[in-house]
Amino acid sequence: MNSSISNYINKITKKYPLIGQLHDGGSIQNKHFINGKFQCAESTETFTVINPANEQVLAHLSAGNKADINNAVAAAKNAFYQGPWPNMKGSERAVYLRKMAAIITRRLTELSDLEVLDNGKPFPEAKWDIEDTAGTFEFYANLADSFDEHSSKEISLPEPGFTSRATKEPLGVVGAIIPWNFPMLMAAWKVAPALAAGCTVVLKPSEVTPLTALALGEIAQEADLPDGVLNIVTGLGQPAGQALAEHPDIDKLAFTGSVPTGSKIMALAAKDIKNISLELGGKSPLVIFEDTDIDKAVEWIMFGIFWNQGQVCSATSRVLVSENIYPALMKRLIEETKKITIGAGDIHGVLLGPLVNAAQYEKVKAAIARGVQEGATLAYGGIKPAHFDKGYFLTPAIFTDVDEDSWIWQEEIFGPVVCIKAFKTEQEAIALANNSRFGLAAAVMSKDQARCDRVAKAFKAGIVWVNCSQPTFVEAPWGGYKQSGIGRELGEWGFNNYLETKQITQFTSDEPWGWYVK
Repeated sequence: MNSSISNYINKITKKYPLIGQLHDGGSIQNKHFINGKFQCAESTETFTVINPANEQVLAHLSAGNKADINNAVAAAKNAFYQGPWPNMKGSERAVYLRKMAAIITRRLTELSDLEVLDNGKPFPEAKWDIEDTAGTFEFYANLADSFDEHSSKEISLPEPGFTSRATKEPLGVVGAIIPWNFPMLMAAWKVAPALAAGCTVVLKPSEVTPLTALALGEIAQEADLPDGVLNIVTGLGQPAGQALAEHPDIDKLAFTGSVPTGSKIMALAAKDIKNISLELGGKSPLVIFEDTDIDKAVEWIMFGIFWNQGQVCSATSRVLVSENIYPALMKRLIEETKKITIGAGDIHGVLLGPLVNAAQYEKVKAAIARGVQEGATLAYGGIKPAHFDKGYFLTPAIFTDVDEDSWIWQEEIFGPVVCIKAFKTEQEAIALANNSRFGLAAAVMSKDQARCDRVAKAFKAGIVWVNCSQPTFVEAPWGGYKQSGIGRELGEWGFNNYLETKQITQFTSDEPWGWYVK
């Protein structure tokens, strides 16, 4: 890519129409995707989308307001109650999801480029995300295919003269609010299972990284998704996110983001007793025992916290290392961390891109400063590389001698900052790992399978990794304990998030019931 975004966009507009439409007053600017097309916004307010690698403007988009949300929800409600979508067979809905998967796959390079521009992550990571996005639509197409034969279950009753069955049916109109760290993939985690189940959706992407969400609107159009089934409104948390969360016609809220915002979403949903699922923050531990190969441990430490610039809710940012290998492991970790190539995500070989925006950059820098003030040792990094005068770049930070009650050990930073602490015994490691208000994920490394099994069982976390960190598969459930959230995404669990269960019981006897009328 050309370092000048204007030159780059001019060069690829013909190849990638969406990027051209987002630039210089193009057709998607100041529009939302509602009822099957890009419509002019009711709001006159806009917000700016920035390339975090060079701080240049990518686009000015509509900051949707309550009126825009109302229009989107009305379209989704009409599509659910008047349209064919929820009454289709699952196999019929699967056709549309497979079309969307195929379009995403065909546009893989374009969408990956767009994610790099918008989010800053290295291109190989963006490409992986978009491939997983297509895979998510394909997976839920398969579940939709099998839904028809599993949507009803006969129930055995002790009372003669009655039959009963439990049926599953689409929950209704879904409001989905997604974060900025995996923009298109997080959209797919909510949109694909909701559509597969027969729900209709209003999607509110993060204002920090909204571009691939708008591309999802284009993809829905090309796949001939019925009007109103998927609607996308760009905008800020207030008023757009709040208007969506408290809208009386939203039947289900699915949110991924921070604990404070999740708490607000939950309070808004409580007014109408909305069905909710929340995937919130984490401060996940990685426990490394003395029999672990040091090179493998270093690899998974780095992947667990430096991947996606540490902007990962499940990042294993608290590392507990057996005191027997602690000195050797620390030496090796610092050596390898120094080798990480930092730069713009479109440059070949870069493994660490910029943080997503100025606010996150300042937040992470402040967290590092606080760690030093609290007495932890900054063993490496935590500064802006000298050769960058633009962009939100930061060298990975490694803290040692961290007190378990300190802010930096307990609170989510959401950046490439790892805290490392030695332990003596298995019991101590488990206690340190579980001493957190979060419980999204946890990891353990050891050659002793019995020990791995014990520790995995002892972790108070919804996701446990053994001899690795961060592998994520659409087939497996995703979600946390404690303040890390409510409910599960992905797999059949994510599909069931968007279904209601109904009991249908019938009196079949020819004899009168005869309780009152004799």
